[in-house]
Amino acid sequence: MTAESEDELRERRQAVRELGSALRDLTDAAVSTEADTETLREITSQVRALVPPLDAVRRERGQLAAVDDGRRPRRLYSPAVGPGNPIAPPMQVEIVDGAAVGTCTLGLAYEGPPSYVHGGMSALLLDQILGHAHAAGGAPPGMTVQLSLRYRRPVPLTTPLRIVGRVERVDGRWTESKATICTAEAPDTVLVEAEGKFVVPSAEQSSRLFGKVEGLVK
Repeated sequence: MTAESEDELRERRQAVRELGSALRDLTDAAVSTEADTETLREITSQVRALVPPLDAVRRERGQLAAVDDGRRPRRLYSPAVGPGNPIAPPMQVEIVDGAAVGTCTLGLAYEGPPSYVHGGMSALLLDQILGHAHAAGGAPPGMTVQLSLRYRRPVPLTTPLRIVGRVERVDGRWTESKATICTAEAPDTVLVEAEGKFVVPSAEQSSRLFGKVEGLVK
């Protein structure tokens, strides 16, 4: 890759992040608004007019996004951590003392019971953090084969959250991990906890599952 193309890719990735952020702002406004009907219809027309330029050049299933070179540990359009994905919080993840630690704040777009996060969103974040925990030890990318959750307390909206995952056991291609969701203010009070099992696919499984994905680095 030339220096010029590297610069272009860097700019494109930044543009993807900025678009994702703008769309998250739009989504938050859309699910929070109590605007009148006329305003809603006007905004709807404006938003629909934005679709064709983006849709004119698009990727399909089995084709990695141009901004993901297949080697990046964090894909820009991940629904959990991807800054370019408007449905992602996005959760920020770092590795601390061997554990994967995620932080995010969930707005009204993720509401289940009034004032609280939808349980499926908690499952998404926990599955994601367990994947980071699996990778933290240097293991090849794994896939979730089992995920069990216990909802102890409702997870509040518009509140900084702390999501922590840690590997408990490694057995060849298999890892068993645990994760929790707490608020940042009360990191010792568990709101949701999870246990997960991950497996590194065999060469045959990888070929069967991902062999046709364009741009995937194995």
